[in-house]
Amino acid sequence: MQRILVIEDDVTHQSDLVRILENNGYQVEAVSSINQAIEDFPIASFNLIITDLRVAGQPGTDIIPLAHDAPVLVMASFASLRSAVEAMKLGAVDYIAKPFDEAELISSVADIIAKQAEKNAGQTKSKVQVSDLIYGRCQAMKKVFGLIDKVAPTNASVLIQGETGSGKELAAKAIHKISHRANQEIVCINCAAIPESLIESELFGHEKGAFTGAVSARAGLIEAADGGTLFLDEIGELPLDAQARLLRVLQEGEIRRVGSITSKKVNVRLIAATHRNLKALSRTGQFREDLYYRLNVVQIRLPPLRERGNDITGLAHRLLLSATQRLNREGVEFSGDSLQAIQEYNWPGNVRELENAIERGVILCDNQVITPDLLDIEAYPHEQNVVQGLVRPQVVAPAPASPSPMNNLNRPLSMEDYFQQFVLENESKMNETELARHLGISRKSLWEKRQKLGIPRKKTDQHNN
Repeated sequence: MQRILVIEDDVTHQSDLVRILENNGYQVEAVSSINQAIEDFPIASFNLIITDLRVAGQPGTDIIPLAHDAPVLVMASFASLRSAVEAMKLGAVDYIAKPFDEAELISSVADIIAKQAEKNAGQTKSKVQVSDLIYGRCQAMKKVFGLIDKVAPTNASVLIQGETGSGKELAAKAIHKISHRANQEIVCINCAAIPESLIESELFGHEKGAFTGAVSARAGLIEAADGGTLFLDEIGELPLDAQARLLRVLQEGEIRRVGSITSKKVNVRLIAATHRNLKALSRTGQFREDLYYRLNVVQIRLPPLRERGNDITGLAHRLLLSATQRLNREGVEFSGDSLQAIQEYNWPGNVRELENAIERGVILCDNQVITPDLLDIEAYPHEQNVVQGLVRPQVVAPAPASPSPMNNLNRPLSMEDYFQQFVLENESKMNETELARHLGISRKSLWEKRQKLGIPRKKTDQHNN
């Protein structure tokens, strides 16, 4: 159903316009000011916006730059050639006078929406290919491209699985960009990065007074994705209560803000990603089984970098070009030994680790040639136990107060040992941000390493962060 937003501060005119449009099969939302429209709705999700030339003391044409690709039809009580020309110059697609003829209005609305649909169809035909958005020549990546090509034109939910740093968000954006929703928003959310106490408010929005600090109503991120795509990264970390509400979005196409008694229809395409085994989690009650099957309509597995063969060096050259342009260091090249090291290294942090290593090499090289030592990978070939994404720390772990199995002098301290020892010895005196900073990683990476090594956060620390 086509969605129309009406911005009109005259109650009678607004009511008449809504009635006429709804009687002709359109889904209509109405507001009395531009500010209300911005606060209550993702503007770009509408197929058409109808606004008075002057609304609540503000030019109605102010909505035009906020509408993105949504066409704007302007109305005026006192039609004049000058105001019509000015409105069209500012980007309005049409101009009608009030009082308007009902048949003329519906004809104009239908014509505008049809032309916009033709325009969108033309843009879809000339859309970029997956290979323009993601680099890949190996057979595993060609399989990924084939799945993306097949699922993108549909509204089916997609579950992307892959290790940290393997490009899950990039794949989600590729699906969006070659879909019929490409002209709408894609909203990306990392479920692991939002505190559990705020996750429902962030996703679903809240009403004024719903909880302490809710001084005004606020639309959630799902509403912001209305008409477009919602990408939930690390969905395995979503609390069970939020999972139940998300299931309702998928089943009923509606959301209910925290503290509200009414629901609102939304039209979103869901793409989820995780590095965890959701099916196994559903068996243990840590993830809703019904939500898992709703998400897992089409599953795309991104191969780790170590399984991509010659893609590794091809990707390295592309990332080098990007880094040299970004850092204004044109002319920097890899040495032969560097390329060999890049090809042979295990890349536990995948593409993200490769990108960081190359950027470090570009910054540190003095003679336009990146050598293996600048990449900081030569000493760690095929190391299986390195913590994914962990930047090798420059700090020295404090000496333990008592003997520990990790301090066994018969073997060197591995990266996992170092991480576990440092976190256990310092989490009582450092918060998560400080721990992450000392380890040279992000809070998200710190959380992921805790999960992998089975080091839970202390309850007191959760409240302090």
